[in-house]
Amino acid sequence: MNPRYEYRALLACDIAGSAGRGEQRLQEIRHVLRAALSDALGVADLDAREFGYADTGDGCQLVAPAALPKARLLFPLLPELGARIRAHNGHAGADTRLRVRAALHAGEIRLDPDGTASGAPFEALARLLDSAPLRHATSAGTGGTPLAAILSQHFYEETVGHGHEGLEADAFTAAEVRVKEYAARAWLWYPGSPVGPRSGSGVASGSGEQPAPPEPRTADQFVQAMGNGTVFAVHRGDQHIRHHARG
Repeated sequence: MNPRYEYRALLACDIAGSAGRGEQRLQEIRHVLRAALSDALGVADLDAREFGYADTGDGCQLVAPAALPKARLLFPLLPELGARIRAHNGHAGADTRLRVRAALHAGEIRLDPDGTASGAPFEALARLLDSAPLRHATSAGTGGTPLAAILSQHFYEETVGHGHEGLEADAFTAAEVRVKEYAARAWLWYPGSPVGPRSGSGVASGSGEQPAPPEPRTADQFVQAMGNGTVFAVHRGDQHIRHHARG
């Protein structure tokens, strides 16, 4: 059988500042991120079993099902995820608080007969996640921002400003991304915009400015639900996932 190519939406999350916390604390915050993402997917009425899933050590990558509209990965998923991270941080100690970067992109990926998925869109996703504008957004303010996201120009153009609920264009701020050989315009989202929960910062919702940062299913169930996407390799920004047919 020959490989096939399918257009898919992609979401990556990464825990900022995870290095240096020690193995026990790293496992704790990874568990928190998985549980928060699991809950957010459920509230957004998205079936985790339909997604390919890769654990990247201090974060994860998701491959959306082919028929899923890209806007569903933005609203209400992002504000729900941000709300859960914020709630966790409200009672967590300094060494287990989370600041999470998220990146969204879409493109044609390669699906091999053995179920692996790879392709250039994963590399672009990795560059966006590692970009200076997103890192700055996540670390801005006292204690950092619980969740900041960056959209590729392509993802932005096909989701924002088309009348989708919660996706007003002035909720996003343009940024120039340059990471290694990747250079492109992208779009940042911060808490406090119309897409996300109000931060109480005093910045008017939808102003397009960067606001000041605000101060159940289990993770195990989430990983089990992702049983159709078992990762066996991640290399050079390409994500390789084995997809198993659902019974």
